[in-house]
Amino acid sequence: MQRFITHLPLVAILRREFAGYNAATFRADLLAGLTVGAVALPLALAFGVASGADAAAGLVTAILAGIIIGGLGGAAYQISGPTGAMSAILGGIALEYGLSGVWVACVMAGLALLLLGLFRLGRYISFIPSPVIAGFTSGIALIIAIGQLDNVLGVSTPRAENSVMKLLGYFATLPKPNWQTLALAGVVVATMLLLPRFNKTIPGSLVGLVLATLLASFTGWQVPIIGEIPRTILLDNHLTLDAIPWASLGDLLAPAVSIAALGAIESLLCGSVGANMTGKPMDSNQELVAQGIGNLIIPFFGGVPATAAIARTSVAIKSGGVTRLVSIIHALVLLASALVLAPLIGQIPLAALGGVLLVTAWRMNEWETIHFFSHARLKHALAGFFVTMIATVALDLTQAVLIGLTISALIYLRQSAQATEVASEPVRAEKLRSQGHTISETCPSMHVYYLTGPIFFGSVHTLLESFETASDYHTLVISMRGVPLVDAMGVQALQQLIEEQHKRDGLVCFAGVQPAVREMFDRTGITDSVGKERIYWDAAQAIVQLHEQRAESGCSHCTRRNGANCAVLRAARERAALRLETGD
Repeated sequence: MQRFITHLPLVAILRREFAGYNAATFRADLLAGLTVGAVALPLALAFGVASGADAAAGLVTAILAGIIIGGLGGAAYQISGPTGAMSAILGGIALEYGLSGVWVACVMAGLALLLLGLFRLGRYISFIPSPVIAGFTSGIALIIAIGQLDNVLGVSTPRAENSVMKLLGYFATLPKPNWQTLALAGVVVATMLLLPRFNKTIPGSLVGLVLATLLASFTGWQVPIIGEIPRTILLDNHLTLDAIPWASLGDLLAPAVSIAALGAIESLLCGSVGANMTGKPMDSNQELVAQGIGNLIIPFFGGVPATAAIARTSVAIKSGGVTRLVSIIHALVLLASALVLAPLIGQIPLAALGGVLLVTAWRMNEWETIHFFSHARLKHALAGFFVTMIATVALDLTQAVLIGLTISALIYLRQSAQATEVASEPVRAEKLRSQGHTISETCPSMHVYYLTGPIFFGSVHTLLESFETASDYHTLVISMRGVPLVDAMGVQALQQLIEEQHKRDGLVCFAGVQPAVREMFDRTGITDSVGKERIYWDAAQAIVQLHEQRAESGCSHCTRRNGANCAVLRAARERAALRLETGD
């Protein structure tokens, strides 16, 4: 049992993390935890409301995620809780299935994340291209911003099927905004944008909420507020086993996939950012296990799905946090806030939370990445970005990611096919001599083809077109030094070339075959078709050895065609005559 425990990934991670831990390290963790708690408080409240639940649900989520996911995670620096990206899709799920549907989908997503981690599939999440990630991040930012327009404008508009329809509804009805809610949101937005220019250590969102709440209180403005915050982490409205709609689980499968996909992507992306900032790698599979366990438990306390938060993780790192105690301390700070400051938190105007979310939505966009795509004129990346963004806003995350991946895959296949080139040239003795080879004459019936790029279904047409003149030559030397892979259709095309050449009593040799391609040749019979001795290290070696063989035995191609002018054949005859004279 002891041997099994010492080999658990989390145990090994914790041993490395807390090696040499002392009072100075704890002070650093304590200060970072207090700082992250101050930053997380307004965000937890705002994301709880944006998720279709309430501020208390967001607070409970941040507390439990900080303790459970932070304590079990794959890296010391990860801070988890409710996020803007997650709240964007939860709002739509809540509208369609209610909070009970969100909770059940969260449990199902937690189970999926747990299985992804246990089966060590975390590294495959990183295969999503950056244009797709940037696209759905911007799409989610739009969803968050559109979802807060009611709170900011102080109006109540009908529910809509998606964010696009919601936005179109504003233009159709042109509701009259409430200047008081606009002013409160403006105070928060201005504070969050201006305060960091003077002081980056004080959370602008927290200061903005305080100023907006004081303004609403002193002026007596009658605007919607958060309301009562329960002084407990077990909310009255939470998931119970009796409330699980077992017969309707199939309907919640798609929402659960969306939650799991976003949770995995955002958590591992956050881990990559944290690893770059600290130089310490994250165990992606352990992180998925932690996210899974956390999301399995949180709904039973009334919280909403959680994932790692890049902003809070960055704050933890920049504040000098060393271990995962930062996450736990930040959770305890939030718990103390809920127990002590609940009456004050309940007075925060919803418009102020809307202001927090508007700025958060703006900052969510990966502006550097978007500028890079635009400045470099990467049309394929911009296409993937815009398609994914529009699909995220108009459809849902899972469909958007699949569409983005499909577009990116098609663009990649097109680029790969275009990158495949075939160049050919006759054998030149002077070129070989310049490379240090001893050769006097070359055979005109020999021709060299240089292949570059992957040989797959998208480039087979280019390959076959380039070998249309192969029938003019007896011996084909095909250099494949620049070919990283060959798929099944590529193998069939090469096999076709070999068979056609053999029917003409011709010869095919390969040179510079990479290991992965050679393995494919061995498995599919191409090696047997041409013969192992006809696969050379490089094209020059193939040409020289073939000429040496023909100098010894003569050129069978020219002999059959009565090639009296063939220099190689003449050389062979001269060597034979010399042997007769010397008696060798």
